[in-house]
Amino acid sequence: MAKKILFIVGDFVEDYEIMVPFQMLLMIGHECHAVCPDKKKGDSILTAIHDFEGHQTYSEKPGHRFAINADFATTNASDYDALVLPGGRAPEYLRLNDRVLELVRSFAESNKPIAAICHGPQILAAAGVLVGRHCSCYPAVRFEVTGTGGKYVEPAAGMDSAHVDGNLVTAPAWPAHPAWIAKFAKLLGSKIEA
Repeated sequence: MAKKILFIVGDFVEDYEIMVPFQMLLMIGHECHAVCPDKKKGDSILTAIHDFEGHQTYSEKPGHRFAINADFATTNASDYDALVLPGGRAPEYLRLNDRVLELVRSFAESNKPIAAICHGPQILAAAGVLVGRHCSCYPAVRFEVTGTGGKYVEPAAGMDSAHVDGNLVTAPAWPAHPAWIAKFAKLLGSKIEA
């Protein structure tokens, strides 16, 4: 059965972490809406590409434009079945927006499926919804997870693992897409027909 899924994004969201799950969830029949504070349907955000090239941290390159297809100002969590929080740099400032945190809390309190990847759990931590929950994330975000009462899940070598804790599906970075999106799709009850 098709679900209606909300993506909360902002400028310099990680390119693969918005483009790939958005398109894959559309492909398997779900309705996906991307919203951004201070932007409306038809506006665009800029993305950033984070890559793992052997440096002490990821590198960052300019990404693509991504079109917002719904209005943040009129978004209600009750209109959606699930939430996706991509990573990149956007979560560090999105978590400062009270309305973003209110939306996240509403999904958590309703026990609706939530998928967060990379730096996306920064928003979950700021919303206070990780207490007692197991959460994977980009390793540099682990202190925010544990500092707000969550239990950090160490990623597998290669950063390609995903973790499920009830309604919460998390992963450390875009190399985990196959596992992360598959686990989220299963939680949504998705049926993939060949």
